[in-house]
Amino acid sequence: MATPGLLLLVDLDGVLYRGAAPVPGVGAVLAARAARGDDVVYVTNNSMWYRAEYVERIRGMGAPAEADRIVSSPRATALYLRDHEPSIRHVLTVGASGMDRELTDAGFRVTRAGDVSEQIRGSGAEGTDGGSGWEAAGRPDAVVVGLDPRIDYLRLAVATDCIRAGALFMATNRDPVYPTDGAIRPGAGSIVAAVEVASGVTPISIGKPAPYLLEEAARAVGRAAAEAIMIGDGLGTDIAAARAVGARSILMLTGVTRWEMLDGLTPGERPTEVAADA
Repeated sequence: MATPGLLLLVDLDGVLYRGAAPVPGVGAVLAARAARGDDVVYVTNNSMWYRAEYVERIRGMGAPAEADRIVSSPRATALYLRDHEPSIRHVLTVGASGMDRELTDAGFRVTRAGDVSEQIRGSGAEGTDGGSGWEAAGRPDAVVVGLDPRIDYLRLAVATDCIRAGALFMATNRDPVYPTDGAIRPGAGSIVAAVEVASGVTPISIGKPAPYLLEEAARAVGRAAAEAIMIGDGLGTDIAAARAVGARSILMLTGVTRWEMLDGLTPGERPTEVAADA
């Protein structure tokens, strides 16, 4: 029986690309590793895009890509709900269309907070004295919160009403910020925090540094997460997630982490290896 190749779990932003620009050499290295028989699976906390939307972008940077080997935080959230919460059928979402598609693909009935928020707008000047968001949303079983670029007060109110009524609270990730080419914007974690404070409920968070995203990525190729090498640019996300599943890790200094940020880390906090480039 042939020995399996390496299992490489690869972060996207800050590793394969920075914004719209590829990180030099990384795509070619990944293509070479895949040609040798290694399993390459991409893992990202980004909750806005459907996994198939990444394929052309990744291939355009010279790296191998198939939709079933791209595991985003909304994809992992959908699979977690399907496998661990069998009573959940109806989900309210606060997020972008890619998250809605991932949940629909997994068999859930999806109601978007933006589609029902106007139903609870009240008659007062601020519109805050309306009815129950839980009733307006059709009494969903769970609320999934990701990055919603169109977030507003009433969407937050709908989500909060549903969670207070007993809906399970799920977060795709808790990243506080979302880097873009020109600025640092609020991330999914900022929206999650608002709902958490308003509802008084702490969510189950799926994205890195929690272990679930890496576990689902390994399962996509029939392997265990502990076999993996996690390649990422974030100490508090990628490297912490690798520790959570007992995997090795390579910290890439091509994204958010600089050499000096490793100073003072304990041996247990350090990555297995550090790479300045490909």
